[in-house]
Amino acid sequence: MIKLNFPSYSFSIKEENGTQMIFDEQRKKYVVLTPEEWVRQHLVKYLIHEKKYPSSLIAVETSLEVCHQSLRADVVVYHPDRFPLLIAECKAPTQPINQKVFDQIAVYNLTLDVRFLVLTNGLLHYCCRVDSDSKKCVFLNSIPDYFTAGGR
Repeated sequence: MIKLNFPSYSFSIKEENGTQMIFDEQRKKYVVLTPEEWVRQHLVKYLIHEKKYPSSLIAVETSLEVCHQSLRADVVVYHPDRFPLLIAECKAPTQPINQKVFDQIAVYNLTLDVRFLVLTNGLLHYCCRVDSDSKKCVFLNSIPDYFTAGGR
């Protein structure tokens, strides 16, 4: 896997039947190590270690329903009062973060109604604060830390 634009973290990686697997600490199991998963695992570690989000409030591969369609959000961070605070969409490093990706996370937010949207391909990261009243996004220079985002 390639070096991403995150700090270096250690991961438990193994090979199983010729397939590389990475241990997902949030899901408590090994999952296939795809380029997208590599980005997702880095983002989760970044949120926990650098931005101080409690790991107990981070969900990975969260199922949700939008307009009678089952979808799956890569990362959802919850407030201690259990409402969604942030959603993140992770793409492989070779995939651009474009309008299609923004549209994808915006659809997820129809159901989740979060304060922050994060999009990353591991090389480029975008974060915006959603104003739920005006339905406008304000791009931020970085992902806010847990307390700035509204955590306790």
